[in-house]
Amino acid sequence: KSTAYRGSILNLRIDKVETPAGRRAIREVVEHAPAVAVLPVTDDGKILLIRQYRYAARRDLLEIPAGLVEPGEDFERCAERELQEEIGFFPGKLRKIGTVYNSPGFCTETVTIYLGTDLKPSKLAPDDDEFIETVPAPAGEIRGMIERGEITDGKTFAALTWYLAFECR
Repeated sequence: KSTAYRGSILNLRIDKVETPAGRRAIREVVEHAPAVAVLPVTDDGKILLIRQYRYAARRDLLEIPAGLVEPGEDFERCAERELQEEIGFFPGKLRKIGTVYNSPGFCTETVTIYLGTDLKPSKLAPDDDEFIETVPAPAGEIRGMIERGEITDGKTFAALTWYLAFECR
């Protein structure tokens, strides 16, 4: 194991491994802190998405609010903080949906996804480098947005398809 790069949000590790077939191989591993994401649903059934420019994708994406868990921070407290920073609401109820790997072939990052309901106005200052627009979407429009390819962010796709499968029956 050797670290090829240390950054502010990730490290790149190069591992020499032996495969189950006995061959030697190199594995490039991005070490990344865990994140949380929240699927915020208003009392009248709207899902509060955010639109933000993503440099790596070179375009605006529709996403659910999310952010990195600070060292030692409780995941639920992080989810509450991110919701307040990104859309200006505090979730009266927070229910864990599950945890997913973004790209397990090369990255250690996990995202724990929550359903946030009973939303109350509560704004925290956003991060300096985030420029976010809140996009309310009626639950009845979500299926069409997915079918038209408007939802391409992995955590958002996972959360919305979970919502359609389990909450919109």
